[in-house]
Amino acid sequence: MTSPTPSPAEWRSLAEKALKDRPLESLIHLDADGLAVRPLYAAATGVEPLFAPRPSDAEGRAWDLRTLVEGDEAAAVNAAVLADLEGGAASLVLKGAVLSDSGPLARALEGVALELAAVGLDAGLDGPEAANALAVAAKGSPRARLMFHMDPISAFAETGAAPRSLEEHLTLAANTAARHAGAYPEASVFMAGGRVVHEAGGSIAQELAFAAANATALVRAAVEAGMAAEQALKGTVLGVAVDQEYFDSLAKIRALRLIWRSICKAFGAEVPARIEARSSRRMLSARDPWPNLLRLTAAGFAGAVGGADAVVLDGFSRASGRPDAFARRQARNTQLVLMEEAHLGRVDDPAAGSWFLDQRTRELAEAGWAEFQRIEAEGGVVEALRGHLIQPRVARARQALEAALASGAAQMVGVTKFIDPEPRPAPAAPDRPVAPEGGGDACVPLTPIRLAAPFEAKEAGR
Repeated sequence: MTSPTPSPAEWRSLAEKALKDRPLESLIHLDADGLAVRPLYAAATGVEPLFAPRPSDAEGRAWDLRTLVEGDEAAAVNAAVLADLEGGAASLVLKGAVLSDSGPLARALEGVALELAAVGLDAGLDGPEAANALAVAAKGSPRARLMFHMDPISAFAETGAAPRSLEEHLTLAANTAARHAGAYPEASVFMAGGRVVHEAGGSIAQELAFAAANATALVRAAVEAGMAAEQALKGTVLGVAVDQEYFDSLAKIRALRLIWRSICKAFGAEVPARIEARSSRRMLSARDPWPNLLRLTAAGFAGAVGGADAVVLDGFSRASGRPDAFARRQARNTQLVLMEEAHLGRVDDPAAGSWFLDQRTRELAEAGWAEFQRIEAEGGVVEALRGHLIQPRVARARQALEAALASGAAQMVGVTKFIDPEPRPAPAAPDRPVAPEGGGDACVPLTPIRLAAPFEAKEAGR
């Protein structure tokens, strides 16, 4: 015989006894967006249910297991690409000097059937040139599954410099998209990322708003270049970060689907959102990389349960440089275990029906939409970046995050708590430094941070 479900009033009475001298309100805390997270959610608290699943399976899988291959030499990139695809990846994103021309890019993709394995780009402000190189490497195959993923706004925001005005970069990206959309109907052309805000320490609503404002600017530029709004929306992928705070990360993905519906409605179309979730780099530790495996697993869980269409996990040693083959295999296998052993994708939108997660999703969507409207009122994301309007808001969120870690209100395993006095290092290749090219446009950059860095510096100084 089951016990009756206690009412909120009964729960309150028991909670007050357990808290003794502390008020019940001490269980409520505010996040970086000023949203209250309560200790109890129930039907009696007025939570409205919602359903925000990913639109379809990815070739029979619940989501697209995507890997990021960073490299400069075509032969090394090709070896990594083939190892990832043979090891269970369904698609991949390329980054590095290998994107500089169609010759090295084609050599890097030798043995890859582009009609089966989708290939994407992460080329920053050089996105149009890299898109042209990928189009040549695909040899005009209309069934090639290309992801040009041009995202000039995020690249400009991160570096704070551009060789042309950002409007020119947007026009160039839009014209490139319009030119290749006809030849490659299966291609996605834009990546409307919000991750640059997250990696700079921003809040969830700020990241959602940046992604929305980024998408809006890209679609407007595409329409001016002659593309239909619906075609531009279909060619846009939304990018967000997922970290070890898996409840918030999965609610963020669900909230982004709600925001996207409103954007599409404003353009007079109805297009399902396509979302790529990448693991956060600000959460990674360098001194002791092994706890990153736990953080990356939590991030992968959030991407899968939150309904991302594609999930990209970094290697656990990424804070020290480009991961080696072992770290890359761990990143793939983490997703394979979540997908094929934990069966996380067996249920559409498993968070639906959770009073807490439904309420959190809706509140994040509303906060993100309000911040997006604020950016639009400031003249759009380009003007808001140039005018130094977005950056101070992100800085305040970052300072609150750093203060919580410094005070002990928040913890990082292996960094602020359970610190290994003799950590084992993990091999990683050094990053190839790339100086941003300026002279055409400038803004105060949204510089990426790593939350563990100041604690690791103190540990190194002892």
